[in-house]
Amino acid sequence: MYFKIFTNVITLVYFYVRPLVKWFLHKFTKLCELQRICYGEPTGAPRAKSVERSLELSRNKQIVDMVKILNGIVEKELTDEDFFADVTDRALETVLRVKKIKPRIHPDFPAAFEMCVEQIWGYRRLYHEVERLRMTPYDCDNLQHEIKLNELWKLLMPDVELEARVTKQWQDIGFQGDDPKTDFRGMGILSLENLLFFAREYHGAAQHVLSHSHHPKHGYTFAIVGINLTSMAYKLLKSGAAKTHIYNAVYSTPSINTFHHLYCYLFYEFDRYWMECKASVNLGLSFVLV
Repeated sequence: MYFKIFTNVITLVYFYVRPLVKWFLHKFTKLCELQRICYGEPTGAPRAKSVERSLELSRNKQIVDMVKILNGIVEKELTDEDFFADVTDRALETVLRVKKIKPRIHPDFPAAFEMCVEQIWGYRRLYHEVERLRMTPYDCDNLQHEIKLNELWKLLMPDVELEARVTKQWQDIGFQGDDPKTDFRGMGILSLENLLFFAREYHGAAQHVLSHSHHPKHGYTFAIVGINLTSMAYKLLKSGAAKTHIYNAVYSTPSINTFHHLYCYLFYEFDRYWMECKASVNLGLSFVLV
C-alpha cells in the first residue's frame, strides 16, 4: 500500500517537474526531447519506447491531436503504402513543424524518427490486425478456412490420410474432439493461422514438437496447447509486454508474420521447458528409488 502511494507521488511530481527539466535541457543542448532521444538512445526498443513515451506525455495540442489521429488511422486495414503516407509522413511533418526542426541542419533526425514511428504505430496496427483475426470465428462453410485446416493436417501428418471431415483422427494432432472447429472458439481463426504458420514455416521443428506431444508419459495435446499459446501471445501483444521484443526484432513496420514468429518461439520454448521439467522429475525419482 505504502509503495503504491509512494509511486503515485513520484509520478505526480515527475508530471509537474518534467516540463521544467525539458526546458532546461533544451536551453542547454539546443535540442528538443525527441532529438535528444533519437541521437542518444540506441536503435530498437530503447529509442522507440522513449519516443513513444515522449509523444504520449506531450502537452502540445498539435502533438496530442496527431497521436489521436494516428491511433485512429491504424485501426483501419491499411496497405503498407497507405501506412507510410498516412502515418509516417504525417508524424514527421507535424513534429518538424511543431519543434521547428530543420532537416538541412539536422539531417539524421528524420530517418531516426520515422523508424520509431514505423515501429510504434506498426505495433498498434499489428494489434488491430491480430484482433480482427481473433474475432473472426472458424466457419466450416468457409472454403478458405477448411483448406487451411486440411493443410495443417497434411503438414503435421503427411503419411496419414484423413478419413473424414469429422473424425477422431483430429485427436492425433491434439484437438479435443472429432471436430476441430469447436476448439477454435476462444481465439478464432487466429489460432489456426498460428498453428499453420508453425507447421509450414518451421516444418521440422513442428513435427519434432508434435512427436514430443505423443510421448506415452509426458505427452500433451499439441493443438490445444497451441491455441492456449495463441492466447498468451495475444495477451502479450495487447498489454504491450511484447513491445521490447518486437521493437528489437523489427527495425521497420512489424507485420502479422512478426506475431507468428513470436508464437513459434513461445511454442518451441514451451515444449523445451515441458520436456526438461518432466525429465528432471523422472531423474529425481530415479535417484530416490536408488
